[in-house]
Amino acid sequence: MAGQQRVYRQRIRSTQSLKKIFRAMELIAASRIGKARDRVTAATPYSRALTRAVSAVATHSNVTHPLVTERTDTNRVAVLLVTSDRGMAGAYSASAIREAERLIGRLVEAGKEPVVYVTGRRAISYYAFRGRELAGQWSGASDAPSVETATEIADTLLAAFRAPADEGGVAELHVVFTHFRNMVSQTPRVIRLLPLEIVEGVEPPEEGAVSPLYSFEPSPEDVLDALLPMYVRSRVYTCLLQAAASELAARQRAMHTATENAEDLVRMYTRLANQARQAEITQEISEIVSGADSLAAS
Repeated sequence: MAGQQRVYRQRIRSTQSLKKIFRAMELIAASRIGKARDRVTAATPYSRALTRAVSAVATHSNVTHPLVTERTDTNRVAVLLVTSDRGMAGAYSASAIREAERLIGRLVEAGKEPVVYVTGRRAISYYAFRGRELAGQWSGASDAPSVETATEIADTLLAAFRAPADEGGVAELHVVFTHFRNMVSQTPRVIRLLPLEIVEGVEPPEEGAVSPLYSFEPSPEDVLDALLPMYVRSRVYTCLLQAAASELAARQRAMHTATENAEDLVRMYTRLANQARQAEITQEISEIVSGADSLAAS
């Protein structure tokens, strides 16, 4: 009985130590989530305005630009997967990886060759464990992405899209990330960045309708050359910010649940330890009474 009680006390101490760690991680995530949400809110208007500007140029000009036309010289497709650097965030990274694997499966079924780029150590470890080659990888600040990192990622993907087919060029660029809706809901999403699709705010004119009159200076080609790299960098940065807010929200929720589970375990182990102590006392009393009865009988 004394041995069981000692085991339960040790488990109580270890669980209480884990509870402190979980609680600290929950508070850290809670302190950072506000800033992450503010960054998403601040970046959204610029990204939306830039997207509409690029869509307007693509829709209302008759120019054929490499970044808005389908490539037929290669079947390679780039897929950027955004995950976290650390765990303890529930199913956040696993959900994004599953969504990416579903996308890769669809691309393979369509006869295309996926080329995978990843951010976050969770995805890097996932593909390294399975021996699958990555075309590019970034890690180090998944919960606080920087403009410099987003620019590096976007420029790498743009270079792959612009490269000739015999130099590893890709025909499409997809991004898999987790969209932040609110503190309770974060959903994995897939968007196609390139070739540019008509998105957010600008629709092509209906047949027979009068198109708006646009004048492009110095030319539509030069405007697209300037806007499209900015568009890709902005969208990649927005995806990273959305993923960072989703990661922190998922970690806060997971650590809150873990803290509650640790409290439940402490209560259970305390009850078991008390029961073991009571059984030990009962056994000692029984032994004393039995000894007294034996002395009286003799």
